[in-house]
Amino acid sequence: MDVRVVVAGAVFDRGRLLAARRSAPPELAGRWELPGGKVEPGERPEDALVRELREELGVEAEPLERIPGEWPLKPGLVLRVWTARLASGEPRPLEDHDELRWLGPDETDTVDWLPQDRPAVAQAARLLAADIRAAREGAPGR
Repeated sequence: MDVRVVVAGAVFDRGRLLAARRSAPPELAGRWELPGGKVEPGERPEDALVRELREELGVEAEPLERIPGEWPLKPGLVLRVWTARLASGEPRPLEDHDELRWLGPDETDTVDWLPQDRPAVAQAARLLAADIRAAREGAPGR
């Protein structure tokens, strides 16, 4: 059976991670996820992520690195997650979401994540916390 990849972005901006609350389908509505969507045939996953974030949130983002692992969504679909930097725009819930929140690395457990997003969110929070520590340690005059 062919497996189709769903890409999601752990979008970082100013030391925060973007969380998106699903509005559809009904069985997922009200739960939180990392935004993204299906890779089209012949499309590179990174290009799909850029396209999906533009369609769903109205932003331009730059994929950075893949978070190790993949998580089954349902038969024939697996989730792969990339960290991404917000390049331009202010995220808005345009498709499939009704609310967005920026979360600090110590706030990621304040929303009800979809189960398959949880491992990637935990890793993204660790990366974000490490980035914040590195920025503080490298800042002059501290």
